[in-house]
Amino acid sequence: MTTILDHPYVQDLLSLGLPSADYVIAGSGPLLARGWISDPGDIDVVARGSAWRLACAHGQPTDAPYSSVQRLQLFGGHVEVLDGWFPELWPTDELIDEADVIHGIRFVRLAVVAATKKMLHRPRDLEHLAIMAAHGCHA
Repeated sequence: MTTILDHPYVQDLLSLGLPSADYVIAGSGPLLARGWISDPGDIDVVARGSAWRLACAHGQPTDAPYSSVQRLQLFGGHVEVLDGWFPELWPTDELIDEADVIHGIRFVRLAVVAATKKMLHRPRDLEHLAIMAAHGCHA
């Protein structure tokens, strides 16, 4: 993979034609974008407004497992589009508007990634927290 743009899950996401100002990649995507991991498992996308409406044209939203948000699982589950990301902690607009932009794509800030992974505390999250710490990201 040369850049994040070459990853097949990101290519799938970009094929949806969502307006870039209305979505952000969360979960492990920010680690993938920095080249710290090569397999994110899936791409978690938080969408608002027109991006959410366009995504909904590709499927029926269902309840997300960890929060009071809706999600769409697309491309065999490799791209998951959600209408929020633990909104009790982070307003969707804040996540999108304050995102890091890498290769023209918005990614949630690393502090959000770290907080989410600490909260979920799954084995994969603990591995990712160790990777983040090895790169000087201590949250």
